[in-house]
Amino acid sequence: MFGFDPSFFTSLLQVILIDLVLAGDNAVVIGLAAAGLAPDLRRKAILIGILAATVLRIIFALLTTQLLSLGGGLLIAGGILLIWVCWKMYRELTVSEADEHDATEALANADTDGDGKVAGKGPRKTLRQAVTQIIVADVSMSLDNVLAVAGAAQHHFEALIFGLALSVVLMGVAATFIARLLHRFRWIAWLGLVIILFVAVRMLLEGLGAFVSIPEIPLLYTPHAPVVGH
Repeated sequence: MFGFDPSFFTSLLQVILIDLVLAGDNAVVIGLAAAGLAPDLRRKAILIGILAATVLRIIFALLTTQLLSLGGGLLIAGGILLIWVCWKMYRELTVSEADEHDATEALANADTDGDGKVAGKGPRKTLRQAVTQIIVADVSMSLDNVLAVAGAAQHHFEALIFGLALSVVLMGVAATFIARLLHRFRWIAWLGLVIILFVAVRMLLEGLGAFVSIPEIPLLYTPHAPVVGH
């Protein structure tokens, strides 16, 4: 169906890693917000958070792919937003071990350290407070995910569709597993951050290329490259 196109498979690998890292990142944020709830409310808050993230990814996918296809200034704006995403990811990757452990326990609903408590260190809060915190985070992180996937896929529409579908599946059925995987293998998250930074710079160069002449940079920027959606 696709033929042998090295750039397609490169884009596909980038999309998969971005989805993996950002789905796990989103799950950890949901877990942190739910950690301060009573046990009977924790699962309800996590379910609401994962469902909201899934729906938001679908909505943002429909909007973002159309906007990026216009190129120029919108690609520049997208690149700047992804650089901010990288900064957020860097700060989250340096979160305290205790906080991340609480998030993982809340997602798994299990006492993994044997202290007799599940996510016992989280500050106490109500279900409404936790859900509000989760929804606000979901809006930002779902947009981040869709934008990063669209930027990595570039003009490979099949990779774009696969990436968006994968992000929905990961948040819908595998968020807890992915969060625990990234907690155990931190290098995966760092590699994902580097790839998102690479995508951000490429989007910036492509957007600027619509206004000024930029020399070709192998693997990073080719003048007049096709844009997603074209």
